[in-house]
Amino acid sequence: MMSYPDNSILVLVDVTPAGDAASSTAALIGAASTIGSPVGLVPSGSQSAVDAAAAAGASVVLTAAADAGSLTVPLVDALQAAFKNVQPDAVLVSNSITGRDVAGRLAVREKLALSVDAIGVSRDDEGIVAHHSVYGGAYLVDSAATYGAPVITVRQGAVDVRAEAVASPTVEALEVAASGAAAATAGAIEVVEAESSRPELRGATKVVSGGRGLGSKEQFVLVEQLADALGAAIGASRAAVDAGYIPYAHQVGQTGVSVSPQLYVAVGISGAIQHRAGMQTAKNIVAINKDGEAPIFDVADFGIVGDLFKIVPQVVEALEARKK
Repeated sequence: MMSYPDNSILVLVDVTPAGDAASSTAALIGAASTIGSPVGLVPSGSQSAVDAAAAAGASVVLTAAADAGSLTVPLVDALQAAFKNVQPDAVLVSNSITGRDVAGRLAVREKLALSVDAIGVSRDDEGIVAHHSVYGGAYLVDSAATYGAPVITVRQGAVDVRAEAVASPTVEALEVAASGAAAATAGAIEVVEAESSRPELRGATKVVSGGRGLGSKEQFVLVEQLADALGAAIGASRAAVDAGYIPYAHQVGQTGVSVSPQLYVAVGISGAIQHRAGMQTAKNIVAINKDGEAPIFDVADFGIVGDLFKIVPQVVEALEARKK
């Protein structure tokens, strides 16, 4: 059995259906590098996923075969085998749908503490600490395990630390014994692909969101124009989604997607607590609203009070002029 670095932090690398490392990989391994030595686990991944883990800063990369037809359980089996081999100080997993499922199952199997939706991690004299934004972003709190290695899911986009790339990582194929636990299976599905040059909302570094103040689906194009000028993902408030301006997949908030981009632009969004819960950990928040008393200005770093139908086109024009 190979030896692993001191203060190892085991990181489960999300792998896309195509076998590549997900966009969350760099930030997840970057977060691990701030508290120890990242050891990446790439299940059912291609060589490109292994290379991506090394480029993100993992000095050791473990690979494991996983049954593509079964859901979750093979990933947990692989992560559990890696955990037993590495004996890490903590396990970091993306706070994706699959990541939350895998993290919970591993914590139960190994009787470990589970910290979910962390926006950061650190190490003190007693061990690993996870940092959270809770109660709709009203409080920042910490959680830590009283014993054993914590399993921590990290909010995508919340950590912008990047580790140095590793030119020649140690790569080891992991032997995984199937647990035999009951597993759901994935049947044949019709794949519908939609090409988009815009970033995916979850994990995007820039997000432009529109609210009920846009007034109609047709006027929501202003949000799209501003997002394209910034190279940003598109979000929306629940009110905009309920009004049919944009599909539910773009909803930001307590009942939608939680984002922590470097830049969040809220256009025509009043800023109800449910919406702020999903975006107020953004590094820079810009609000455009005609109501100067709107709650969104309580969390905004920069605010513009005025008619968005006049302001947004001017901003787009100014951004496009700077590109020339």
